[in-house]
Amino acid sequence: MNVQEIMTRDPACATPAMTATDAANLMKREDTGILPVVEKEGSKRLLGVVTDRDLALRVVGEGRNGDTRVSDIMSSGKITTAKPDDTVDHVMETMGAEQVRRIPIVDERGDLVGIVSQADIVLKARDNHKAEQTIEEISAPAGPVGG
Repeated sequence: MNVQEIMTRDPACATPAMTATDAANLMKREDTGILPVVEKEGSKRLLGVVTDRDLALRVVGEGRNGDTRVSDIMSSGKITTAKPDDTVDHVMETMGAEQVRRIPIVDERGDLVGIVSQADIVLKARDNHKAEQTIEEISAPAGPVGG
């Protein structure tokens, strides 16, 4: 089974110029804990991601206000991604190895086409044992925070 069969297509996205408050409201409206960050409105070029955890730690935890820009709090750089034609097994292995709960799916140009979450894996994957193993790997302690 390929990841395109289980991914959420066209997920809601943030832009770097969006405020933390706007990102949090979009997460609330979309009932998600992650927003892929794209270059600008209407673009699908993936730059990074912003998560509910980023909002908690990098805005609230650092005493910033809701006007903080997504560009200041998003995760960027080496973002773990997958391709639509990657196998679900490959994506599960990647999620476990990288200890990430969600992976943006990008095409050959690096444009966002979807996202896969651990819930997609659990609900839609055919191999329940492999799905359980993936969740255990994602949730395994990674060491001290900040270390």
